[in-house]
Amino acid sequence: MNDKKNKTLAENRKARHEYFIEEVYEAGIELVGTEVKSIRMGSANLRDSYADIVNGEVILKNMHISPYERGNIFNKDPLRDRRLLLHKSEILKLEQFTAQEGYTLVPLSLYLKNGIVKVALAVAKGKKNYDKRDTMLEKAAKRDIEREFKERGRY
Repeated sequence: MNDKKNKTLAENRKARHEYFIEEVYEAGIELVGTEVKSIRMGSANLRDSYADIVNGEVILKNMHISPYERGNIFNKDPLRDRRLLLHKSEILKLEQFTAQEGYTLVPLSLYLKNGIVKVALAVAKGKKNYDKRDTMLEKAAKRDIEREFKERGRY
């Protein structure tokens, strides 16, 4: 078994490329038993998913959880909306953020914390194309510098 208390089950890598991450919140997620089993097997996909605030509740939309292979009639719709569990004060903060132009709620990762499935929910602002290019150039420059240090360290 893994010694770490947190185990990442699914990640939204595209989110960090597409958005500037302002704040990250940890939220519980309301799931059915077969969904939990499916997530533990690694059958969750966060790509193109987002969260929305409806009637004072945070709803995660477009997250795909494949039906549990050994499940039966208890399997739910893979793309159904799922409620996120947050404190009221956190929901109010998120509401204030999303009321501003250009801000959205994006799930970054799905992980186990002490045996419970949690979602890392980010308040994010969309990047423009030139921002994405700048980020890619910075990463390439850092990679080149690291490579140079490694090569010079050998001689």
